[in-house]
Amino acid sequence: TYGTDCYPRRELKTWIRLEDMNEAVLFNTRNAYQNYTAAVNLSDKVVYTYMGVLHPNLGNVTYCSAGQLSPLLNDPLYRTIGVGSRIFLGGGIGYVVDRGTQHHPTVPRNELGIPLIPSGALAVIGDLKQMSSRWLRGASFTGYGASLAVGIGVPIPILDEEMLRSAAVSDSEIQTQVVDYSEDYPDCVLPGMQLGVVNYAQLKSGTVEVEGKKLRSAGLSSYTRAKEIADILKSWIEGGSFFLSEPVAYLPSADSGLKARPLMIRPIEDEEVMRVRVGSVVGPS
Repeated sequence: TYGTDCYPRRELKTWIRLEDMNEAVLFNTRNAYQNYTAAVNLSDKVVYTYMGVLHPNLGNVTYCSAGQLSPLLNDPLYRTIGVGSRIFLGGGIGYVVDRGTQHHPTVPRNELGIPLIPSGALAVIGDLKQMSSRWLRGASFTGYGASLAVGIGVPIPILDEEMLRSAAVSDSEIQTQVVDYSEDYPDCVLPGMQLGVVNYAQLKSGTVEVEGKKLRSAGLSSYTRAKEIADILKSWIEGGSFFLSEPVAYLPSADSGLKARPLMIRPIEDEEVMRVRVGSVVGPS
């Protein structure tokens, strides 16, 4: 750094451990994505993505969800999940602080209220010192880069019969779209993205059919770990160390009118013209 009178040090080389820090906070802006797409590759070359390695010519399909244990698929209209909700986060206790980035609740849904395309997401925060590497760890995706695997559990109170029905959803009742990640996804060809629809029971079976071809399917989320998180959260609640909290504000739901929009790309004007315009706005009068 350039250094200042109050902070003169310009360089520091040292090892830093978590226990050395007074505070260490994880703030993650997009989690528990509600019904993300299943990914395939229509091209004749291998494609490296955040959904894993996709083999050419419909060589495999990957997905990322615990399905019937995914929090926002058990409360699809966000009746109990919102700002202030206490959650299991990375092995410790965390909180929902807002809707996540790309939260898009006004999408087509089935008769159970479950979105048919990617929809809601959570922004969460928690104390890193409570967390463990079993539930929070770095991940490296071949040909793509770094990511973070985060264990999240959300308690869902059964308020009425409708809530009971939502929380009892099964994998066969949750459908998601199959999308080509070689061209349609990177080129944002939105109308042509869907190659088919599959449910999570089919995806978890290890084989699904897309475009008349049987593909091997693999999940990026661990259903075994999801069940373990649910059991841990249950034991915390029964033991009195974790209390359910009513949201102080609810997330925008299906009737909110909120829609995610792609970025509008605008041409950048000549740099000299921009400087003149900025100067005329913020300069002395």
